[in-house]
Amino acid sequence: MTREMFLNWGKAIEMAEQDDDVKVIIFKGADRCFSAGAPLDQVGYVYGMKTPKPGEKGGKVPTRVKINFDRSLFMEFFRKVLLCRKITIAQMHKYCLGVAFSIVMHCDLLISSEDCKMGHVEERLGLAGLTLMPIMVLRAGLTKSLDLCLTGKMISAQQALEWDLINRVVPNDKLEDEVRELAEALCLYPRDGIAIGKVGREILYETMGITRGVMDHYFLHTLQTYRVYEKDELNFFKQRRDLGVKEAAHEKHNLFKALDK
Repeated sequence: MTREMFLNWGKAIEMAEQDDDVKVIIFKGADRCFSAGAPLDQVGYVYGMKTPKPGEKGGKVPTRVKINFDRSLFMEFFRKVLLCRKITIAQMHKYCLGVAFSIVMHCDLLISSEDCKMGHVEERLGLAGLTLMPIMVLRAGLTKSLDLCLTGKMISAQQALEWDLINRVVPNDKLEDEVRELAEALCLYPRDGIAIGKVGREILYETMGITRGVMDHYFLHTLQTYRVYEKDELNFFKQRRDLGVKEAAHEKHNLFKALDK
């Protein structure tokens, strides 16, 4: 889920919204999975951060740069998905992790293949609950949402269904057909009916604080970039520098293994 990807995704949504022949938008991954989340080799660097050599201090990134980036993704793009004027369906397969999982939470309907695993794995970079958002609490309740967001564990599609995080789980080889059938049936609704229904949901989201939660989330994400690590705490950025991305990711996974239960 790179910066270029979500910018292009946002432009595609705008194009679809302006097309009166479009009633339903399907979001799906075109490769091995829906999305594995933010690329670990780019975390931090998207702000312009530099990795210091051992013993050196890293150069500081202006706060305004971080705010502008986080606002464009975690508020403007999330709102673009949440308040899209068309009906939105997330079609998930294999993995839907990290920021991608946050994005699909803002879709109207979420359909998953049986093999899909979901979760907020980026919590283990040191966030410790930042991914908790009103939309997730509205879907699954506070208890289950905290379980996901504090542990950073992955759950199966069936468990996500039981937790009311998604709407439907289908066999892997039937996913494309099931989503297409659902989308075509939804297209039977009149254009004005869809438009009014979306406005109704926007009013509901505003009343329940969902849209405010999106605004809060982006600034909290900026704030967490200033966290300080003590000597005995895992610092993924140092691990990435010293071990490389792949080894640092495995090291992180092993350290938090107890949270996978």
